[in-house]
Amino acid sequence: MSNAYKPDYLKVRQHLYELRDPLLNLHKALVDSERVFYEQTIGKILSPHHFLRLLAGDPWFVWLHPLSELIVTIDTVLDAKTPPQASRLDELVREAYRLLVPAETSEDTANHGFATHYFEALQRDPDVVVAHSEVAKLRRARPMSG
Repeated sequence: MSNAYKPDYLKVRQHLYELRDPLLNLHKALVDSERVFYEQTIGKILSPHHFLRLLAGDPWFVWLHPLSELIVTIDTVLDAKTPPQASRLDELVREAYRLLVPAETSEDTANHGFATHYFEALQRDPDVVVAHSEVAKLRRARPMSG
């Protein structure tokens, strides 16, 4: 039996598909929240192009990159012509859940302090809380094994 048709593979792949949209919604909520916070702190963002440049390279927004990159990786893996190993799909699910753990303090330099910034966004923006809860529902529905 091909890896692509094993029940575990199909279950993990389905979970990753179900996780994708809530992750995108959370990402949008975080980007919107961070834009408002940036404009309150630094000043008005002049255009969509200016905002895109800030998202891509300004230190203020760099903490969002791990989530952005994770979503791109999920899309790439799910759209691949060759089915990935079930373990690769499961690792992406685990990575999402590991990343989305807010922390009041963190020394996580590998993820640009994502946990701390995420904690702060959850404290200041109810839209981020709602988007986070959608991801949390999926996590509760499928706890990680091992």
